[in-house]
Amino acid sequence: MEIGKKIKSLRLKKGLTQEELAERTDLTKGHISQLERELNSPSIETLFSLLEVLGTTPKDFFDETKKNVKVVYTKDEQIVYADHDLNYKIRWLVPRSNENEMDPVQIEFEQQGQFKLFEPSSSETFIYVQTGIVQIELGDSIYTASEGDAVYYDASEQHRLTNVHKGKTTIILVATESYL
Repeated sequence: MEIGKKIKSLRLKKGLTQEELAERTDLTKGHISQLERELNSPSIETLFSLLEVLGTTPKDFFDETKKNVKVVYTKDEQIVYADHDLNYKIRWLVPRSNENEMDPVQIEFEQQGQFKLFEPSSSETFIYVQTGIVQIELGDSIYTASEGDAVYYDASEQHRLTNVHKGKTTIILVATESYL
Protein backbone atom coordinates (compact mmCIF):
# COMPACT_ATOMS: atom_id res chain seq x y z
CA MET A 1 0.00 0.00 0.00
CA GLU A 2 1.25 3.47 -0.90
CA ILE A 3 0.23 5.43 2.18
CA GLY A 4 1.77 8.69 0.98
CA LYS A 5 -0.10 8.64 -2.32
CA LYS A 6 -3.37 7.98 -0.53
CA ILE A 7 -2.72 10.85 1.89
CA LYS A 8 -1.98 13.17 -1.04
CA SER A 9 -5.10 12.04 -2.89
CA LEU A 10 -7.31 12.69 0.16
CA ARG A 11 -5.64 16.07 0.74
CA LEU A 12 -6.30 17.14 -2.84
CA LYS A 13 -9.92 15.96 -2.67
CA LYS A 14 -10.36 18.12 0.43
CA GLY A 15 -8.85 21.07 -1.41
CA LEU A 16 -6.04 21.51 1.11
CA THR A 17 -2.48 22.58 0.43
CA GLN A 18 0.38 20.78 2.14
CA GLU A 19 0.80 23.86 4.32
CA GLU A 20 -2.87 23.85 5.38
CA LEU A 21 -2.75 20.15 6.22
CA ALA A 22 0.45 20.71 8.18
CA GLU A 23 -1.12 23.53 10.21
CA ARG A 24 -4.18 21.43 11.06
CA THR A 25 -2.09 18.47 12.21
CA ASP A 26 0.75 20.33 13.96
CA LEU A 27 3.24 18.96 11.42
CA THR A 28 5.56 20.81 9.09
CA LYS A 29 4.94 21.26 5.37
CA GLY A 30 8.23 19.47 4.77
CA HIS A 31 7.07 16.46 6.79
CA ILE A 32 3.80 16.30 4.81
CA SER A 33 5.82 16.49 1.59
CA GLN A 34 8.09 13.65 2.71
CA LEU A 35 5.10 11.49 3.67
CA GLU A 36 3.37 12.09 0.31
CA ARG A 37 6.54 11.26 -1.63
CA GLU A 38 7.00 8.04 0.39
CA LEU A 39 10.32 9.30 1.81
CA ASN A 40 9.05 8.88 5.36
CA SER A 41 6.37 6.83 7.11
CA PRO A 42 3.94 8.33 9.62
CA SER A 43 3.68 7.07 13.16
CA ILE A 44 0.30 5.60 14.09
CA GLU A 45 -0.52 8.76 16.05
CA THR A 46 0.43 11.01 13.11
CA LEU A 47 -1.52 8.87 10.65
CA PHE A 48 -4.66 8.97 12.80
CA SER A 49 -4.32 12.75 13.14
CA LEU A 50 -3.99 13.09 9.35
CA LEU A 51 -6.97 10.83 8.71
CA GLU A 52 -9.13 12.80 11.14
CA VAL A 53 -8.34 16.08 9.36
CA LEU A 54 -8.82 14.43 5.97
CA GLY A 55 -12.26 13.16 7.01
CA THR A 56 -11.76 9.41 6.79
CA THR A 57 -11.45 6.48 9.13
CA PRO A 58 -8.54 4.04 9.34
CA LYS A 59 -10.86 1.27 8.10
CA ASP A 60 -11.82 3.25 4.98
CA PHE A 61 -8.24 4.38 4.42
CA PHE A 62 -6.85 0.86 4.47
CA ASP A 63 -9.76 -0.75 2.60
CA GLU A 64 -8.10 -2.15 -0.51
CA THR A 65 -11.29 -3.19 -2.30
CA LYS A 66 -11.43 -1.51 -5.67
CA LYS A 67 -14.66 0.09 -6.69
CA ASN A 68 -15.85 -0.87 -10.13
CA VAL A 69 -15.33 2.62 -11.50
CA LYS A 70 -16.63 3.34 -14.97
CA VAL A 71 -14.47 5.69 -17.01
CA VAL A 72 -16.07 5.90 -20.45
CA TYR A 73 -19.77 6.56 -20.98
CA THR A 74 -21.12 5.93 -24.47
CA LYS A 75 -23.74 8.03 -26.19
CA ASP A 76 -26.23 5.16 -25.69
CA GLU A 77 -25.82 5.39 -21.90
CA GLN A 78 -26.47 9.12 -21.74
CA ILE A 79 -29.88 10.35 -20.66
CA VAL A 80 -31.75 13.00 -22.68
CA TYR A 81 -34.71 15.13 -21.59
CA ALA A 82 -36.49 17.71 -23.74
CA ASP A 83 -38.56 20.59 -22.32
CA HIS A 84 -40.77 21.79 -25.16
CA ASP A 85 -42.22 24.68 -23.15
CA LEU A 86 -38.80 26.27 -22.48
CA ASN A 87 -37.31 25.06 -25.80
CA TYR A 88 -34.26 23.17 -24.59
CA LYS A 89 -32.89 19.64 -24.56
CA ILE A 90 -30.51 18.44 -21.86
CA ARG A 91 -28.19 15.45 -22.16
CA TRP A 92 -26.66 14.03 -18.96
CA LEU A 93 -23.23 13.02 -20.22
CA VAL A 94 -22.48 10.85 -17.18
CA PRO A 95 -25.51 8.90 -15.91
CA ARG A 96 -25.94 9.13 -12.13
CA SER A 97 -23.41 11.99 -12.05
CA ASN A 98 -25.51 13.66 -9.35
CA GLU A 99 -23.94 11.07 -7.04
CA ASN A 100 -20.54 12.62 -7.84
CA GLU A 101 -19.08 16.04 -7.12
CA MET A 102 -19.58 17.24 -10.70
CA ASP A 103 -22.60 17.07 -12.96
CA PRO A 104 -21.62 17.43 -16.65
CA VAL A 105 -24.41 18.05 -19.16
CA GLN A 106 -24.86 19.28 -22.69
CA ILE A 107 -27.74 21.69 -23.22
CA GLU A 108 -29.12 22.50 -26.65
CA PHE A 109 -31.36 25.55 -26.81
CA GLU A 110 -33.74 26.20 -29.66
CA GLN A 111 -34.20 29.84 -30.68
CA GLN A 112 -35.35 31.82 -27.59
CA GLY A 113 -34.94 28.73 -25.44
CA GLN A 114 -34.05 29.12 -21.79
CA PHE A 115 -33.16 26.99 -18.82
CA LYS A 116 -35.24 27.29 -15.64
CA LEU A 117 -34.47 29.91 -12.98
CA PHE A 118 -32.25 28.45 -10.27
CA GLU A 119 -32.24 29.57 -6.67
CA PRO A 120 -28.93 30.46 -5.01
CA SER A 121 -26.78 27.51 -3.99
CA SER A 122 -23.21 26.68 -3.03
CA SER A 123 -22.54 25.17 -6.46
CA GLU A 124 -19.85 26.33 -8.85
CA THR A 125 -20.61 26.28 -12.56
CA PHE A 126 -18.46 26.03 -15.67
CA ILE A 127 -19.91 26.52 -19.15
CA TYR A 128 -18.30 26.09 -22.56
CA VAL A 129 -20.28 27.50 -25.50
CA GLN A 130 -20.02 25.05 -28.38
CA THR A 131 -22.28 26.94 -30.79
CA GLY A 132 -24.40 30.08 -30.68
CA ILE A 133 -24.69 32.70 -27.96
CA VAL A 134 -25.90 32.21 -24.38
CA GLN A 135 -26.96 34.89 -21.91
CA ILE A 136 -26.26 34.28 -18.23
CA GLU A 137 -28.43 36.09 -15.71
CA LEU A 138 -26.58 36.06 -12.41
CA GLY A 139 -28.41 38.03 -9.75
CA ASP A 140 -28.80 41.57 -11.14
CA SER A 141 -26.00 41.12 -13.68
CA ILE A 142 -26.26 39.85 -17.24
CA TYR A 143 -23.37 38.32 -19.17
CA THR A 144 -23.16 37.09 -22.75
CA ALA A 145 -20.90 34.31 -24.03
CA SER A 146 -20.40 33.29 -27.66
CA GLU A 147 -19.12 30.20 -29.44
CA GLY A 148 -15.75 29.19 -28.02
CA ASP A 149 -16.15 31.26 -24.82
CA ALA A 150 -15.88 29.77 -21.35
CA VAL A 151 -17.88 30.91 -18.31
CA TYR A 152 -17.21 30.23 -14.63
CA TYR A 153 -19.28 31.43 -11.67
CA ASP A 154 -20.45 30.48 -8.22
CA ALA A 155 -24.19 30.07 -8.01
CA SER A 156 -24.69 32.13 -4.85
CA GLU A 157 -27.34 34.25 -6.59
CA GLN A 158 -30.41 33.38 -8.66
CA HIS A 159 -29.34 32.44 -12.15
CA ARG A 160 -30.74 31.50 -15.54
CA LEU A 161 -29.39 30.65 -19.00
CA THR A 162 -31.07 31.91 -22.18
CA ASN A 163 -30.31 31.47 -25.87
CA VAL A 164 -29.94 34.93 -27.45
CA HIS A 165 -28.74 33.57 -30.81
CA LYS A 166 -30.99 33.61 -33.90
CA GLY A 167 -30.50 29.84 -34.20
CA LYS A 168 -29.61 26.96 -31.91
CA THR A 169 -27.12 27.35 -29.07
CA THR A 170 -25.32 24.37 -27.56
CA ILE A 171 -23.29 24.45 -24.35
CA ILE A 172 -21.42 22.06 -22.11
CA LEU A 173 -22.19 22.82 -18.45
CA VAL A 174 -20.38 21.27 -15.50
CA ALA A 175 -21.69 22.06 -12.04
CA THR A 176 -20.55 20.95 -8.62
CA GLU A 177 -22.96 19.37 -6.15
CA SER A 178 -26.53 18.71 -7.28
CA TYR A 179 -27.20 21.75 -9.43
CA LEU A 180 -29.55 20.26 -12.00
